[in-house]
Amino acid sequence: MGIMFETIAKFSVKYRWPIIILWIMAVPILSSTLPKLNDVSKNDNSLFLPKNSQTQKAADLEASFQSKNTTSRSVLIVSRDNSQLTTADTTATDKVLTQIKTVKGVTDVRDVGVSQDGNAHEYLLGLGDAANGPNGLKLVEDIRAKMKTTVPGLQMHLAGELAQAADSQNANSKGKNNTEIYNVIFIIVLLFLVFRSALAPLVTLLPAALALIIAQPIIAESTHIGVQVSFITEILLIVLMLGAGTDYGLFLVFRTREELRNGLMPKDAVIKALTRVGESITFSAATVAAALVCLILASFGVYKGLGPALAIGLGVMLLAALTFLPALLAILGRAVFWPSKTLKKQKIGIWGRVADKVIERPKTMIAAGLVLFILLSLGVIGYKTAGFTSGDAPAGSDSAKGNAILTKHFPAANNNPQFLIMAFDKPVWDNLDKLNQAQNQLASNHLFKAISGPFSANGFKLSSTELQALHQAGSSPLLKAESQFISANGKVVQFYSVADTGPSGSTAAANATPRVQAALSTAAKTAGATNSQVYGQDSAAYDISRIANNDLKKIIPIVLVVIGILLAVMLKSLIAPIYLILTVGLSYLAALGFAMLLFVHLQGSDGLNFILPFMMFVFSMALGQDYNILVMSRIREEVHGNVSLKQAVAKAIGVTGTTVTSAGLILAGTFTVFGLAGGDKQFQEIGFSIAFGILLDTFFVRTLLVPSIVVLLGKWNWWPSKLAMK
Repeated sequence: MGIMFETIAKFSVKYRWPIIILWIMAVPILSSTLPKLNDVSKNDNSLFLPKNSQTQKAADLEASFQSKNTTSRSVLIVSRDNSQLTTADTTATDKVLTQIKTVKGVTDVRDVGVSQDGNAHEYLLGLGDAANGPNGLKLVEDIRAKMKTTVPGLQMHLAGELAQAADSQNANSKGKNNTEIYNVIFIIVLLFLVFRSALAPLVTLLPAALALIIAQPIIAESTHIGVQVSFITEILLIVLMLGAGTDYGLFLVFRTREELRNGLMPKDAVIKALTRVGESITFSAATVAAALVCLILASFGVYKGLGPALAIGLGVMLLAALTFLPALLAILGRAVFWPSKTLKKQKIGIWGRVADKVIERPKTMIAAGLVLFILLSLGVIGYKTAGFTSGDAPAGSDSAKGNAILTKHFPAANNNPQFLIMAFDKPVWDNLDKLNQAQNQLASNHLFKAISGPFSANGFKLSSTELQALHQAGSSPLLKAESQFISANGKVVQFYSVADTGPSGSTAAANATPRVQAALSTAAKTAGATNSQVYGQDSAAYDISRIANNDLKKIIPIVLVVIGILLAVMLKSLIAPIYLILTVGLSYLAALGFAMLLFVHLQGSDGLNFILPFMMFVFSMALGQDYNILVMSRIREEVHGNVSLKQAVAKAIGVTGTTVTSAGLILAGTFTVFGLAGGDKQFQEIGFSIAFGILLDTFFVRTLLVPSIVVLLGKWNWWPSKLAMK
């Protein structure tokens, strides 16, 4: 395989100028011809659920309350602070509604009615497919552009899930930009400290930054073949490309400097460096990409889309590392490392001395590692997850103001409710007594602190007889309010509910879904319904939790097998992959325990963000193997030089220690910046926890524990290759 990378190295050095020009030209060409990643991103986790999930089945029933071509709804809330709405307010509102109806994507405008105090008026806006696609943000902007009124004191706000998602996306975009900017600054500063030269930091980072810019439109284009992109994909792509990409750059730049110090001319040094570490870089990228591709087997769309999207990014990064970076190094030569010297011999510094200590006491190191891992892993006791929903609207946003008015002027169950839906074989108008009995049954259940339905529209209490009379009259403001509870054909009825188990969006409310479904089923039987479903943020959260956790159990063994095979091929050993995977697995459990200790046991969080265990596993297991591959391949290289295994370990740790620790600090730093700049608690959990896992892996597993095991196993590390027979 060395011959292949030598060929690639010679090609990249020989055609260095055309390669540089082609990479630079790719930026404007792809950016102008392919879609933007932000335009194809989805931000509602429930949109990533499989079609056979309970949430999707419930959504099909709830569609009965939406007009033709309507796939979702938003709420337009019109109000005055401390007085009732006037005739002038109604006239102004009608003009606004007429303008909103002209917005492409608005399929229906429905009058829900006035609040009991007369201070607010609620309207449901039916929205088409654009609401669930890349143009959802623009649709919200277009609607809000029509919400202009000159009437003093009259307020108009757009609330509901789409408006909240749009406001969250705008807030998240700031966090994404901050992550990108601060990561670049952090990496450059750290690389300056590592290299103590002017150009080396920029040369190491540039391929990663260039690959990130090029990968984004390619990933956006891949959505046309089924790849799904969420905001978490966008921001993790930045972290992965800048973090892992810079790591791959470090592998090559450090080795090039080593070869320069061994006396080679610049172009020859680049060729030899890439010949030596090209395999490590390629297998490192392939290991992470293979782990990510395994995510296509997931049922949850966030995972299913995240894997291929990030794998595409890594593919672009690998190509840049094997072509653009060697070409750049060949052009700049020794100037990359100015003003530091590249003519002096390589010294074995602190990591060489660390390796000597490891070699002397391998059993002690292994025992200390097991104790540390076990203690940290105890934090996993009481493990639970949370954060399945988007949470509250951003403070001060238009949707937050609208939600506050809904809470103030309408029944509690009208604000972000769970929909309790019943389906009937025939219209319910001839059987309202049983339906009324079912609503009373739900209202008296201790599970609910608020229920709104056909007999309590917007705070008005109605009897079966009064509701029947309204229906027969055919038209009234109150009957408009009833249309949100009884479908046009009279065969589907829904109730708005708020669970008493915890606030909407909380883990407790989500976990109550089976009990809510059971209570609904009992009431549906009373009413004579043929089907019943719970639909809303909390039931979707429960679905997401169940499906995401099942995905974790299903995919972890597959990822382990794939990584094991790649390590076996690369190291030509069946023994080394076993302990390399076990050590990273123990590191993962320890990091997960740390996250539970910090965020759940100490800070009192409802649970770890549901995506954290999955992301931590993928990044800890896959990225952790990057450093395994670099260290183990260097040990193997030194062993081929006819030195003892202990000498090989000492030399390999001595020369790669700085590379590994620098790479680990950069990758951990990018996740730390992700946690700090994301502006959200879930980003803090993900960023800080993965950063801790990477640091644990870098400073303990890779530099202490793995070398100890290598020394203890001796020649068995390489079984069944020829090295095991030496």
